[in-house]
Amino acid sequence: METLTALKVAHVVATVVLLAGALGLGTWVLLARHKGDATAASRTLQRPRVFVWLLMGLALLSMPFTGWWMVHLVGWPLGQAWLLASSVLYSVAALAWFWLLVRLNRLRKAPGGVGRFSLGLALLGFVCFVAIAGLMGAKPV
Repeated sequence: METLTALKVAHVVATVVLLAGALGLGTWVLLARHKGDATAASRTLQRPRVFVWLLMGLALLSMPFTGWWMVHLVGWPLGQAWLLASSVLYSVAALAWFWLLVRLNRLRKAPGGVGRFSLGLALLGFVCFVAIAGLMGAKPV
């Protein structure tokens, strides 16, 4: 397999794993909350699925490397607006994801309410990654 094609596949797989993991965890929490128990979300997040979090973290860490390598192989200048915008969005989304992970780990150690701020962090990260996917699809090059 050609290097560029392998990098594209790895990049797309990392994106799909990250978004599918986030949607899966979010659905898991919403279904637990929908059952009518007010503490269901807290209890559900007390023991987050470690495999899903590790897989999402690995995908999150691999994206900048595969993305830069693809841009380098294709020969695009790094100063293009869509590359700069996606880099900024990626930084914001990654920070939101790490902050959310820290908050959920604290919740696991000291149970309490999940809160709207955690939901806001999750939505911010998700929206940023969807916007990045849109920028990658609509690139002018």
